[in-house]
Amino acid sequence: MRLSPLPEPIVTTQTPNTDAEILHIYDRWHESVVKRDLDGVVALYDEHAVLESPLVMIVSADRQDGRLRGKDRIAAFFEQGFRSPENGLGRWYRTGTFFSNGRLLTWEYPRETPEGDQVDLVEVMDVERGLIVHHRVYWGWVGVKALLAVGR
Repeated sequence: MRLSPLPEPIVTTQTPNTDAEILHIYDRWHESVVKRDLDGVVALYDEHAVLESPLVMIVSADRQDGRLRGKDRIAAFFEQGFRSPENGLGRWYRTGTFFSNGRLLTWEYPRETPEGDQVDLVEVMDVERGLIVHHRVYWGWVGVKALLAVGR
């Protein structure tokens, strides 16, 4: 078997975000989602941001690639979600641990919480100039089961 050569690494000249900018997004995104503060969460996204999540396919019949492009579409997505009643699985418990290299921010909403299982998610965000430019949401087993139930 012959292996293909590795691709050339992507070199960026973008300056990493400050620790304060990363911490602001980490704290404010969670706080805004928990409080269902549409203005607060949308303010964290760049005008041309991309949001990727399997949930996009469930709630948006015209977005079968799971991606939303642009702050307006992302705002509409959150607005629709904030109108939906809680199902008890979105406890929004997290441990307080996150990882960042100044450009990428990630944290987990684990399945097991002190109050029982919740939808398990991993949030991954590319951040530029203190704003989210690309947000990916990865779903764990409890989350996938919840998506399948809604999609039926």
